Amino acid sequence: MKIYQVDAFTQEPFKGNPAAVCILNEIMDEEWMQAVAQEMNLSETAFLYPEKDGYNLRWFTPAAEVDLCGHATLASAHALWENGYLNLDQQARFYTKSGLLTALIKGEWIELNFPAEPEKETDPPEEIVKAIGAKPIYIGRNRLDYLFEYESEDIIRGLAPDFSSLGRILGYRGVIVTSKSKLESYDFVSRYFAPGVGINEDPVTGSAHCCLGPFWKQKLDKNPLTGLQVSRRTGVVKVSVEGERVLLMGRAVTVLKGELTA
Repeated sequence: MKIYQVDAFTQEPFKGNPAAVCILNEIMDEEWMQAVAQEMNLSETAFLYPEKDGYNLRWFTPAAEVDLCGHATLASAHALWENGYLNLDQQARFYTKSGLLTALIKGEWIELNFPAEPEKETDPPEEIVKAIGAKPIYIGRNRLDYLFEYESEDIIRGLAPDFSSLGRILGYRGVIVTSKSKLESYDFVSRYFAPGVGINEDPVTGSAHCCLGPFWKQKLDKNPLTGLQVSRRTGVVKVSVEGERVLLMGRAVTVLKGELTA
């Protein structure tokens, strides 16, 4: 069984968000996949095996399976094209718990077609706001995450959440924090915290941009948009909202190739 480690949403090794991509010949049980994800100890490990005209795709953090993951899907598509599982002009098709997801090569970029995940305004428990460490100017929620908007990029960069408390009280996958970018080359910045599923801070989160895209499209009256996730590793995600779908564009680079022996 081949396994690859790919840095997604970057063109530089050791930037962006690393994901493991495991290409299987047959279905494996969930306990084994969870054990491999724990062994890899990355924010996500993707497992693929042939299905219909594409691949079944599942994503596991070191602690749990998740329903949607952008960077590990980008990494999976990159691995399939780079290693000859698909021709470069072929569409990558993934059957997942969030429905059919597709990917295409667009020049130096990979374009993912994902479901939009717009948020609605809500009032979260005060304990969550306290654990994040600063009061936002807006709070929304979708089926996956909370979204906190702040006044400035400096606030986003300076947040130091209490991950221990946040992981106990969250009840949702994670919290997206965002603000308008102070740089003209980006429209907005973000960070993403998900200690409840074993990821204190995810370096670059494609699925969060399924929410960030619709949010900033409406707020800035602009489409497409470019987001910068300002984690320590950083990464760039281009976003275009197309009705109930979101097109996410990113780049990827392979940093490790190997085989699973257990």
